[in-house]
Amino acid sequence: MALDEPDADQASLGAEIRRRRKQHGMTLKNLAAAADISHPFLSQLERGYARPSMTTLERIARALETTQVSLMLAAKPAPRHTGAPSVPEGVQLIRSDEGAILPQAGDRAGYARLLVGESAAFYPQEQVLNRRDYAEYFQHPQDEWVYVVAGEIEVDLGRRKFVRLRKGDSLYYAGDTPHRWRLVSPDAAHLIVVQAAV
Repeated sequence: MALDEPDADQASLGAEIRRRRKQHGMTLKNLAAAADISHPFLSQLERGYARPSMTTLERIARALETTQVSLMLAAKPAPRHTGAPSVPEGVQLIRSDEGAILPQAGDRAGYARLLVGESAAFYPQEQVLNRRDYAEYFQHPQDEWVYVVAGEIEVDLGRRKFVRLRKGDSLYYAGDTPHRWRLVSPDAAHLIVVQAAV
């Protein structure tokens, strides 16, 4: 999604993508082709004038041989809480208004918010899903667990294998399992999604 003026969080994400692209010796056109996006959009993204969907960021991450979470963490480091309560070394505190946020696929489809701010053994996310149709498949090397806090979703696990999940249900699948979700309840679905670290 294009933005009228640069956004600080998006500029930080864009700078991280540019850093990794150059580290891999790739041009804008090379990375755009590998991620199946337009190079003008990638240029806007690197300069903070565009916001990628989770699907787009997943494709960019794959082309850069990294993960979506890794890009999000590098772009928005954990806040350092200095007031009470004191947070000891080795503990991460993410307040309700913090955490790297990505849209699902456009602003109305929902969002994902990363619930850790630096490297961890696993990566929990809060996701809100409004999308009623399937987007393209996600496929990443990390195992993933999904818990439905509210609403009902349908999960397509590839080869037309569908699973319906409602409030209180959870689903675990191994890394590299193609998957995509869509909303089936009248109101938005609220999910907790946990990815293993690579």
